Amino acid sequence: MAIVINIDVMLAKRKMSVTELSDRVGITMANISVLKNGKAKAVRFSTLEAICEALDCQPGDILEYRHV
Repeated sequence: MAIVINIDVMLAKRKMSVTELSDRVGITMANISVLKNGKAKAVRFSTLEAICEALDCQPGDILEYRHV
C-alpha cells in the first residue's frame, strides 16, 4: 500500500509529543506508532477526525499517496 501517514511532520510543526497526541486523541501510543510506522491496514474516520482536530490540520496534511 502506498498511502503514507505523515504524523511526525505535523507533530513537529505543532511542537507536540506523541504522548500529548495520544492523550488528546484517546488512542494508545502503540496505535499511534502503528500509524507512524506505516503498519496500519486501516484508519477509522473517527480516529482521523480526532487526529486532525488535535493537530489542527486537514486529512490531506497527514495522508499522502505515493505511487509504487
